[in-house]
Amino acid sequence: MMERTVTIASGHGLHARPAKLFTQAVAASGHKVTIGRPGGSPVNAASILGIIAAGFENGDEVVLDVEGDESERVLGELSEFLTTDHDEAAG
Repeated sequence: MMERTVTIASGHGLHARPAKLFTQAVAASGHKVTIGRPGGSPVNAASILGIIAAGFENGDEVVLDVEGDESERVLGELSEFLTTDHDEAAG
């Protein structure tokens, strides 16, 4: 398992649209991935309901955990997604 702490960059956090894109990327990776606040309870990163319920906002630090082969590559891709402002890109 590999772990990385990143900061949410989307201007409005992981609301519906970026949460959907993120969970799709997690599902497409084929890996078990969790996301949560440092010291908090992680949620399944492929669950859009879990992501939205967690209420991750712009500037929040989150911990990503990835299990499986090529976890370093997957962790890099998902970290890049979270550190990109998807609200600005859509504007």
